[in-house]
Amino acid sequence: MMKMNETNCILRAPFTALWKGRDLFAEAFALKGEVFRLVKNRKTLRFALDGKNYFIKIHTGVGWKEIFKNLFQFKKPVLGAENEVNAIALLEKLGVHTMTLRAYASRGNCPATRESFLITDEVTGRITLEDAAKLHAKEPFPHKIRTGFIRSLAETTAKMHFAGLNHRDCYLCHFMAREDFLISGNTDLLVMDLHRAEIRNEIPRRMRVKDLAGIFFSSMEAGLSRRDALRFMAIYSRFGKLDKNLWSDVLKTAVKLFRKEFGKDPVLPE
Repeated sequence: MMKMNETNCILRAPFTALWKGRDLFAEAFALKGEVFRLVKNRKTLRFALDGKNYFIKIHTGVGWKEIFKNLFQFKKPVLGAENEVNAIALLEKLGVHTMTLRAYASRGNCPATRESFLITDEVTGRITLEDAAKLHAKEPFPHKIRTGFIRSLAETTAKMHFAGLNHRDCYLCHFMAREDFLISGNTDLLVMDLHRAEIRNEIPRRMRVKDLAGIFFSSMEAGLSRRDALRFMAIYSRFGKLDKNLWSDVLKTAVKLFRKEFGKDPVLPE
């Protein structure tokens, strides 16, 4: 990452040639396309360039009110696209599939008014693991495919966690499988939506529990067995030392999430 007049920026092809020497924010803010998400301080837009689709996330200043609200709730405020950029870089280093970064810039020293944007390739040829799980619930996958996904999900999550990264929105919808997995047998996964991700030397236990509970919660109606859950736990546990009560706390948290979302107790696998 290079420093340029109080603006941190990364440019990769094709934006290296297109935007070299130009006002990066003027170029980014002028992009037109399909709006996918629009909230108070963030906009996500899909746009086309030379026949290829990209996504841009534009962050404007979150304001002091939002910063203090998060701090009072003991949450780390998300100030811009830098979280996602750093998370992508770490996952690339770990060999975990994730979004392909094309451009990033951030300007402003004040955390409340800082502006930033992030451009990534559109992910194609993949479906969410949540959608794959729904297919499995209707018509169970072959054993090799099912166990392949469990292994890939456990290894991907463990690599993130033991490298100090917690996702904070760790649900099956943010892991993407290949569309042709039933034909190819390829069960590798790609990690998406790292907007709220945090990186530390070691993640706090409560954040480990929260991420893992998100996975368990979002897989509770996928038609998996107790053996499947134990397989996930065993593979994840190979990556580092865990306390003996971790998995029981993960299950309790996942059940609470399910009750909150659906107003009933989940049917746990046997």
